[in-house]
Amino acid sequence: MHILIVGGRGQLGLALQRVYAQKEGIQLSVWARPEYDITSPAIADHVAALGPAVVINAAAWTNVDGAESAPTAAYATNALGPKYLAEGCAQTGAVLVQISTNEVFAGRPNHFYREYDQPAPQSVYARSKLAGEIAVQQTLRQCYVVRTAWLFAPGGVNFPSKILAAADKHGQLRVVADEIGNPTYAPDVAAAIVQLVQSDRYGIYHLVNEGYASRFTFAQALLQATDRGHIPLTPIAAAEWPRPAAPPLHAVLVNQAAAALAIQLRPWQDALHAYVAAERNRKVNE
Repeated sequence: MHILIVGGRGQLGLALQRVYAQKEGIQLSVWARPEYDITSPAIADHVAALGPAVVINAAAWTNVDGAESAPTAAYATNALGPKYLAEGCAQTGAVLVQISTNEVFAGRPNHFYREYDQPAPQSVYARSKLAGEIAVQQTLRQCYVVRTAWLFAPGGVNFPSKILAAADKHGQLRVVADEIGNPTYAPDVAAAIVQLVQSDRYGIYHLVNEGYASRFTFAQALLQATDRGHIPLTPIAAAEWPRPAAPPLHAVLVNQAAAALAIQLRPWQDALHAYVAAERNRKVNE
């Protein structure tokens, strides 16, 4: 089977490559910018010429705050890009996996979002990601929309890496305690996507590690796991950490559809310990 991973240099793209490298009978192609720019309509013809069986689009404009001042660029990558990829897939009968985000939901307090709850994006980034979901589903029947949240992976720039860098630099931290979501390990999502593609059950899926946490709780668990539990950690409200694009405060995803197919990710606490161990090994081998 020929698999094309778009956005191959990101956390999820790299994790997908590692999972597929262990599978027999897989021909793997990997695209990334600047060689392959999904904001160009010509990308549809490139997909058609390559002729993969499955395209996994892990490319995205992920600068959430920056999208507020650059909406055209955000929509070009997050909405038009998926549309062009879907058009290429439609030409050859390929399947498309479109990666999306928990931020398509408003994040109402105490609300837990299942796959077919009504999105209500609150930022340019979130609206552009929802536009990508819609474009793919309108263009292609054979597609999966995979929403995930708070991705982290060894070697990546993510919440854990920023927390650890700030802890080591400042010796103390102030972390938001009223933003709640699903800490999700990219290698676990990659393995779940591979399973999902084999199901031929197209639709919307929430692939996140089990459980949820506040940013504060996530940081606290990370510091404990990395022998930094002595570092003072102060909880603050999101209002005390203003951003151009305020994130949804309680956009917690529920994996119901994939769980019905026996696809479930381990608890985020277990995934965090796997991340810490992998980071230690990576640094030893550098």
